[in-house]
Amino acid sequence: MTRLTSLPTTTGRALLAGIAVLSALPSQAAELGAADETIQMAMLEWTGNNISTQIAGRILEKAGYKVEYVTAGNFPQFSGLSDGTLDASVEIWMMNVGDVYPKALESGLIENIGTLGLRSREGWIYTKATAEACPGLPDWHALMEPACVAALATPDTLPNGRFLDYPADWGARSANMLADNAMPYTAIPAGSEGAMVAELRAAAAGNTPLLMTFWEPHFVLADVEVGWVDMPPCDQANLERCIVPPPVDKVVWAGMKDKWPAAYGILTDFRMDTDQQQQMMLAVSEKGESLQAVADKWIAENEAVWRPWVDANVK
Repeated sequence: MTRLTSLPTTTGRALLAGIAVLSALPSQAAELGAADETIQMAMLEWTGNNISTQIAGRILEKAGYKVEYVTAGNFPQFSGLSDGTLDASVEIWMMNVGDVYPKALESGLIENIGTLGLRSREGWIYTKATAEACPGLPDWHALMEPACVAALATPDTLPNGRFLDYPADWGARSANMLADNAMPYTAIPAGSEGAMVAELRAAAAGNTPLLMTFWEPHFVLADVEVGWVDMPPCDQANLERCIVPPPVDKVVWAGMKDKWPAAYGILTDFRMDTDQQQQMMLAVSEKGESLQAVADKWIAENEAVWRPWVDANVK
């Protein structure tokens, strides 16, 4: 995911309360339905989504469907899913859907078909050198120790430690949590996602302390070893002052179940492994491999994973 922004408090509470917990029981076998008509898959703005979508599409092709990949925006996709110009979106970070998703769901024109299965995580990470300077980690209380604060301090933040935060327009949840827990750190907004990745790589290579906000899955975590802080307390009902694990779900046009019954079942069962996705993201983002090649390789090497989804859903 390239960007995680906080929702307005009321919307966030309603969204989390309203997301259905769907069973992972195998679907019943069904007819292909309108296999001569193309299923339109939404391709959103980040590499992980593109990988999940390409793999899901290839599995549908193995089942006998025709698939087209359609570039869509994270918010505009819900209009397409509502009117059937898009049929499925298989990796949606539910903390970044604003007021658009709840309204579309309430209309009955779209359907949430459950989790993608990613080990989504958002919080504070630290380098190996930070663990050495703050030996009580991952317990957040270790960050309160004077020696730890001093190790993370810079001339710009003294006497506080420096905390690398998301870019300013991504929200200030970490800064709010630092303040709410009276932690002696100054949150410094990063210039961009790329700047965050570059600083993390530099700190790891130089064995220097670094404490920052981050999320998983992300390609750099396949290449750089980090620890995750056991987070300080926060009010989970107020998403502007709290970081919680973001659900990652799959959403389809409400007519999909009737038009393509087996495809609906396959996508309901479809799951993506976080560690595998991070390795594929690294291959695409850092090693120059194409999305198509990465997805084809996954299909070739993981038939034992995807074949049961097809066999369980296709008569």
